[in-house]
Amino acid sequence: MLVFELYNRNLLMAFTPAIPLAKLFRKGIIYLFLTPLLIFQSCSKGDKKVYKSNCDDGITFKRVSFSKLIDSIESYDHQYIEVDGTYKEGDEESALINDSLFVDHSNSHAIWVNFSQDCPLYLKGTRQGLFEFTDGKFIIINNKKITIRGKIDVRHKGHLGSYKGSMDRVSFVSL
Repeated sequence: MLVFELYNRNLLMAFTPAIPLAKLFRKGIIYLFLTPLLIFQSCSKGDKKVYKSNCDDGITFKRVSFSKLIDSIESYDHQYIEVDGTYKEGDEESALINDSLFVDHSNSHAIWVNFSQDCPLYLKGTRQGLFEFTDGKFIIINNKKITIRGKIDVRHKGHLGSYKGSMDRVSFVSL
């Protein structure tokens, strides 16, 4: 019996961590959870602004990646889709381009975005429009990553017919 107690006591001592090791372990656990929290918090850019229209209420939008939309746009003709991309605006330009750095950003790989007064976009919970002059300035969406919902049309290819297709009836923009 004495041998058994000594044997168990030695095993217990072998598996009992030293006090400094236990403190280090506890600190490690704290840092393990605290570090990602701080990283993600510092990376957040605040609340997203969501602009909606009620012109397409009741319609289900199909979520599509930008590259899949461009590669097979004909299969999405006259369908309501939701897609992420970078919005570009300028002189005779209103387009959604792929936000990846590794793809072609020419007009032939972009979607013409046709905003319409038939689907006015308002900031959720307000009557502030996306293209209205508010607080002494316009909302700048050029070169911003957005999520957008609308209806794809492959026959209309935007300014000078140089785009892959167009998106009409835009009823949702998230900045």
